[in-house]
Amino acid sequence: MSLGAEAEARILDAYRSGDRPRRDAAFEELFEALEGDVRSLCRHVAGSDGEDALQETFLAVHTALPRFRGGARLTTWVWRIAMRTALRERAKRARKRTASLPRDVETRRSAPARAVAEADRVAAAMAKLSAEQRALLALAALEDARGEDIAAALGVPLGTVWSRIHSARKKLREALGGEV
Repeated sequence: MSLGAEAEARILDAYRSGDRPRRDAAFEELFEALEGDVRSLCRHVAGSDGEDALQETFLAVHTALPRFRGGARLTTWVWRIAMRTALRERAKRARKRTASLPRDVETRRSAPARAVAEADRVAAAMAKLSAEQRALLALAALEDARGEDIAAALGVPLGTVWSRIHSARKKLREALGGEV
């Protein structure tokens, strides 16, 4: 879900008002509207469940929101913070060289075996992509992510976004053995 211009203006006004109850309510509205998309982006870029990156993203948003200048849509600004945070989280994990934990055994038992195997296969194929390619595919998959918003979040021209998404999809298709 995305925020409309009216909701963005209301949230920014509440943050700039200095009124703590209004600010808290505005942050809750922002979180509820963007949490699913940001979680998905963090999960695809940072790997694992992306929970740490999600929490760090919204902490950074809460801290920096009073200084938001409005050069981009609020949603785009949050995505950019999520992208940077998820990339940092991924790099931190790579430095620690910690192994991924296996999926929860209960989840495996309750889900159909074929669906779990397919999810594992797609996850393995996604892992072969660069962090930027995973992020682009995640952003492109979000319902309200427009090409212009993705371009603004990444700081690249719109044509570059579409060519990179096309390239990422092609690589994913190859990693999946031609199936997508």
